[in-house]
Amino acid sequence: MSTTTMRYREAIRSAIDEEMVRDKNVFLMGEEVGHYQGAYKVSEGLLEKFGENRVIDTPIAECGFAGIGIGAAMTGLRPVIEFMTWNFSAVAFDQILNNAAKMRQMSGGQFNVPIVFRGPNASARQVGSQHSHAMEHFYAHIPGLKVVAPATPADAKGLLKTAIRDNNPVIFLESETLYTFKGEVPDEPDYTVPFGKGRVAREGKDCTIISWSRLLQVSLQAAETLAADGIDVEVIDLRSLRPLDEDLLIASIEKTHRAVVAYEGWPYGGVGAEIVDRLQRLAFDELDAPVLRVCNLDVPMPYNAALEQQVIPQANRIIDAVRQVSYRQ
Repeated sequence: MSTTTMRYREAIRSAIDEEMVRDKNVFLMGEEVGHYQGAYKVSEGLLEKFGENRVIDTPIAECGFAGIGIGAAMTGLRPVIEFMTWNFSAVAFDQILNNAAKMRQMSGGQFNVPIVFRGPNASARQVGSQHSHAMEHFYAHIPGLKVVAPATPADAKGLLKTAIRDNNPVIFLESETLYTFKGEVPDEPDYTVPFGKGRVAREGKDCTIISWSRLLQVSLQAAETLAADGIDVEVIDLRSLRPLDEDLLIASIEKTHRAVVAYEGWPYGGVGAEIVDRLQRLAFDELDAPVLRVCNLDVPMPYNAALEQQVIPQANRIIDAVRQVSYRQ
């Protein structure tokens, strides 16, 4: 299969473009997605190509346009709703929790809600505590939602195309710090990545690092440093947080017998805690050490650049955790 080198943002744009061409019911709506070409230039060129009926600029009113999108989805359209940042989705939380996630069940299957909510998630660079939340932990908690967090341009495109075609609401979490990240993307027009299937980003035998989104790159960096010290680490890219690829996790633990979960977000509860729970229930006899988590410190994000880096997981913290579970401190 031939490939093209794309930036992460270009891969997302390509997915939206191709799906809007394929299906006239797909449209894009959000703050600055049209005339400004997107707050992060993800939607650059789409207004000119598809017009204002399908690329719709909105006021700064997340609850309002999220609700409009849900209503549109219930009538058979396929909205792609962009939040300028996932932090702002808190304003629309009632719409996502009580309407998007529950409508199919509450209507006895009479209504599908084929809608994608997407935008940058988690930390950026010095955007302050109100703009640095890793929101996957809130949304993965809710039955009725699917939650994905791509770490590469290829997965960004393939997962987004899958999300737009899905008949259920999908939470699509991008990373602002990955928008310029380059990678090879298949040229196949119908290239998709299925939900609930992670991938082995790096083969190894001594310990498993489980991660997603931006922290995958940090985990791979940590793995290379550990390899120089004789610790051969396997790195798992989850891609999909709900549904979760349990089979891949168990298979890796059966090989390495140790695990570290690396992610952004606070330590109390969340997706990382869910993964630890599943590993200790489903693969307890395979574990030779407790599963450790490397995540944000349990504080609001500082604005100060040096303090911000202290809060966010770094490669050295992942390395220390792997050494701890490997009894190689």
